Amino acid sequence: MIVFVIGDVVGGVGCAFLRSKLPAFKKLKGVDVCIANGENSADGNGITPQSAEYLLDSGVDMITSGNHVYRRREVYDYLDSDVPVIRPFNYPAGNPGRGVYVIDKGRFTLGVINLSGTMFMEALANPFDAAEAALAELSGCNAIVVDFHAEATAEKRALGFYLDGRVSALYGTHTHVLTADEQILPGGTGYITDIGMTGPVQSVLGVKPEITIEKFRTAMPTRFDTADGECMLNGCLFEIDARSGKTLGVERVDIR
Repeated sequence: MIVFVIGDVVGGVGCAFLRSKLPAFKKLKGVDVCIANGENSADGNGITPQSAEYLLDSGVDMITSGNHVYRRREVYDYLDSDVPVIRPFNYPAGNPGRGVYVIDKGRFTLGVINLSGTMFMEALANPFDAAEAALAELSGCNAIVVDFHAEATAEKRALGFYLDGRVSALYGTHTHVLTADEQILPGGTGYITDIGMTGPVQSVLGVKPEITIEKFRTAMPTRFDTADGECMLNGCLFEIDARSGKTLGVERVDIR
């Protein structure tokens, strides 16, 4: 199976660029499943039912998220409905949404786990322990992939090795910077530290540079408006053996 994962989609411009590029790319690469991180897909930050549905209508099979998932209250009931949108598993159990999802394609099932890091981020449940609990819910799947939404490179690398051989692939999101360390770990797990972002190239993580500069210089509250101009779509392709659940190939993606 070919699984295409897409880095944090930023604002309406990122959503529109994804829609313009994704269908042809999926056909070219023979993509079986497409997963996108949509926690920044709404203009101004967060995710809304409207931005999620836009991504799903554009060819995304399911959406993961991260620390901005609860930024918009209008998404709470949506997360609790029967939609292919998940939040990090290690948020408290009573929070809206769920942290795992099973994509059933008939000839195979793909389990998806969403986790949040705790280094330099919110003090959530330990992601290593949460991963064990999540795996127990996906024991019957042909393959399992993990979106680890985390800040620290070391935390991502450590969880990758911890789950090596027990999940098909683990990829990082959150930093919005595509890393060049795609690889297959010794136990057969595909890995990349961060799959980047989908949105404006000339930006600071998708935001207008002048706004971010002002934030760093003054430490005053600012509204993060999405930048304009040329866009990119970052992500990664994992070729996974549906029988063994091992990754056979990893390809970094940067579409301009």
